[in-house]
Amino acid sequence: MRIFQFWLFVFFFCPSAQRMARAFTGTYGINYGRIADNIPSPDEVVMLLRAAKIKNVRIYNAEHSVLKAFKGTGLELVVGLPNEFVIEMSANADYALTWVKDNVMAYLPDTNIVGVAVGNEVLGGSDYELAVALLGAVKNIHNATKKLGIDDSVQITTAHSQAVFANSFPPSSCIFKDGVAQLMKPLLKFFSQIGSPFCLNAYPFLAYTYNPEKIDINYALFQKSEGIDDEKTDLHYDNLLDAQIDAAYVALEDAGFKNMEVIITETGWASHGDQNEPAATPKNARMYNYNLRKRLAKRKGTPLRPKMMLKAYIFALFNENSKPGALSEKNYGLFKADGSISYDIGFPGLKSSSAPSYFLSFKEFRAQMLLGSHLSVVAVSASVLLLLLRL
Repeated sequence: MRIFQFWLFVFFFCPSAQRMARAFTGTYGINYGRIADNIPSPDEVVMLLRAAKIKNVRIYNAEHSVLKAFKGTGLELVVGLPNEFVIEMSANADYALTWVKDNVMAYLPDTNIVGVAVGNEVLGGSDYELAVALLGAVKNIHNATKKLGIDDSVQITTAHSQAVFANSFPPSSCIFKDGVAQLMKPLLKFFSQIGSPFCLNAYPFLAYTYNPEKIDINYALFQKSEGIDDEKTDLHYDNLLDAQIDAAYVALEDAGFKNMEVIITETGWASHGDQNEPAATPKNARMYNYNLRKRLAKRKGTPLRPKMMLKAYIFALFNENSKPGALSEKNYGLFKADGSISYDIGFPGLKSSSAPSYFLSFKEFRAQMLLGSHLSVVAVSASVLLLLLRL
C-alpha cells in the first residue's frame, strides 16, 4: 500500500515525472525514407504498415502529404528536422516555434506525432558549425513544444552514428571521442532532464564490410558463432549488435549518464552492393532482418543492460533509387519500390512477390515462443505440486 501511495504522490505532485514523453511503444519500428521517385504513395504506405502491424515509424522530414496520410491511423510517427535547418533553428527561437506549429501542432491529435528528431548524425561529422548549433536547436524545438503544451507527448531526440565513439572494442573500453565529448555532454545533460534516450544508428553490416578479416559474418548476422568475451566485464556476446549497443552504454556511463536508455534508430543490411560490398546479398539481408525481428520479439535487453528492453527502428521500409553514395545505400529496403517484399521475413507486401522463404514463418516462431512459455509454466506448476504432495 505504501508503495502505491508513493507512486501516486510521484505522479500527481512531481511535474518532471509527468513530462517524460515516450516516442516508442513496443520494440519494433521502421524508417520510412523517401529519397526515391518510384515508391508507393503515402496512402499505400499506410496500408502496407497496417498489414505488417508496424506501429512505430520515423521519417526524415515533416512532409505534409505523409502527415495527412497518417491521420486517424494510430501509427506513431517521429518526424525529422533535416540538418539544413539546424543552424537557423538554433539561432532563432521564433523560427523553431513556427516550425513546430506548422509541422507538428497543426496535425495533432489526428496524426499521432510522438517525437521530433532534430538533425541526423550531426556530432562526429565534419561540419563543426552544425555540431555546435545542435544543442541550441534541440532546446528551441523543445521549448516550442513546451510553449504549445505538447512537451508531455512529443519527445525530442537526435540520432548519432558510431563515429562519436573511440575504442568501441571491446564494449567495455568505449568512450566518446575527445572532439565529440565537449559537445555531447551538455546535450546528454539536457536529454536527461527531459527524459529523452540516446539514439544510435548501428550497422553490423558496415562493421563487417570494413573489417571482414576481423569479424565473423555469422556473429554479425545473429547466427551461431564463437562470439566474443569482454574480459573486463566478464560478459559474452553472441551477436555484434548487442556489443555495439553495450559499447554505447559504457560510453554513456563514462560521461556520467549511466541510467540513460539507448534506442536503435537505424539498423539494417543491404541486399545489393558494389563489388567491394560482397556481403550485401538478399540472403544475408534476409538473415539479418529475420533474426533481428526474432531478437526484438523476445523483449530482452543486452548482456550489460539485461532489464533494458531493446528497441529498434529498421532501416529501411523501401529501396531508395535516388540515394547518393554506394550501391548498398539504395538497397536497404524490406520492400521493393513496387511494394512487393525484397525477401521474406514474414511481412505481406502490397503485391505478390517471388522472393523465396527459407525460414520458419514469424507466426510459427511466435507460436513456438508462446508454447515454450506455457510449457515452462506447466513444468513449474508440476514441480510445486510435487513439493506440496511431499509435505
